[in-house]
Amino acid sequence: MTTMIEFENVYKIYKIGEHELRALDNISLKIDKGEFVVILGPSGAGKSTFLNLLGGLDTASCGKIVVDGQDIVNYNDDELTKYRAKSVGFIFQFYNLIPNLTAKENVEMMQDITGIDVDGNRVLDSVGLTGHGNQFPAQLSGGEQQRVSIARALEKEPAMLLCDEPTGALDSNTGVLILSLLQNMCHEKDTTVVIVTHNSNLAEAADKLIRIKNGKIEEITINENPKDVKEIEW
Repeated sequence: MTTMIEFENVYKIYKIGEHELRALDNISLKIDKGEFVVILGPSGAGKSTFLNLLGGLDTASCGKIVVDGQDIVNYNDDELTKYRAKSVGFIFQFYNLIPNLTAKENVEMMQDITGIDVDGNRVLDSVGLTGHGNQFPAQLSGGEQQRVSIARALEKEPAMLLCDEPTGALDSNTGVLILSLLQNMCHEKDTTVVIVTHNSNLAEAADKLIRIKNGKIEEITINENPKDVKEIEW
């Protein structure tokens, strides 16, 4: 397997008066290309901080974050913008769709940033939304809106999909459909998918399970026989 992501002695420290809060405390790990990775931990453990650093939304206090051979820790603002635009797809719990744009327009809105010509309907087809391109977000169910957000993340064919509680606002049946779609991205497109969640059931589907507590790696488990998401008891 090819290493896609490597954290080496990464710290994220916030100064609060005379005190220090170590949101991440000496994190070291590797994630391979095409892995389906699940990060578990209680609220405040550092899961979202990890995702924000990997996605270039925040910067580490020290250490190395190497993505596809490039250390992003010392990137300037312009370099981080290009990195986020071209290499990373973000999927959040809440869909962040623009309400006065159609599904197709929401998917195609990144074209000006990425410089990639996109057929919004084709990308919507790939997430099971054939025929929904002219509908506005208010006309779509929660699961359909989340699929539009996934389509928007996929339109630039990113190397990574970073997902922060992507099914937190969905019912369990719809959540399984979304997670199955993400798992298929790994298998079919060799996309690296990293999911932050409180849902411990998803651990059974992970190629790699990372448990974080108090800003530290508590455990990393390699699953030799990950389950299909649809096979898990939810």
